[in-house]
Amino acid sequence: MSLPLLVAIVALGIALSVAAVHSTGGSKTATLSGADHAKSRFAEDFPDEIATAVRLTADARTAFLNIGRRRIGIVHSIGDCFLTRIVTPRDVGVLTAEEGNTVSLRLADFTWKGGRFRFASATDAQGLLKALEPQSFGGEAA
Repeated sequence: MSLPLLVAIVALGIALSVAAVHSTGGSKTATLSGADHAKSRFAEDFPDEIATAVRLTADARTAFLNIGRRRIGIVHSIGDCFLTRIVTPRDVGVLTAEEGNTVSLRLADFTWKGGRFRFASATDAQGLLKALEPQSFGGEAA
């Protein structure tokens, strides 16, 4: 078999594979349809935790859930799946308010470092900042 024919066959095979993955939903990005969806997805991994408030990002790819005792549950889409975490202020390496309603969050967790999250309202962005800011008093955080 000639080299140009082999190259053409390989290129066609790769193109067909990519098209098949795309057409079967392989390139789809998961989104949260609302607060109830975020709560139910979080409950799949953490059934004993009760979310009292949900802050959904503007792109509906991430939700931050208040679960008490200064802990925040996170539901974040990665591809067509969701990653869930529970974080406390101690888990946060960097937490900054950026322009508009955006919060930059860096975690000490090596499996997921965090990211930049834009909210629809400044209230949600400020609520997340307040929930994850370190406490500066002598006792243990409640």
